Amino acid sequence: MSRPARPTHGRMIGGVCAALARRFGTSNTTMRVIFLVSCLLPGPQFLLYLALWILLPSEKTAARTAW
Repeated sequence: MSRPARPTHGRMIGGVCAALARRFGTSNTTMRVIFLVSCLLPGPQFLLYLALWILLPSEKTAARTAW
């Protein structure tokens, strides 16, 4: 199984939802709606998004560092 990477195409802000949608086999729109609905619940959703934005490599970076 490949490691998730933020795509260069089809992303809106950071590409986190697009990367997660690709990883779980859903559409980008579905993953964005899930994230927006989860923001209505209490919790650290925005902090998690920022952490994933920092931790997930971009497709360009992941392609360069691949074996």
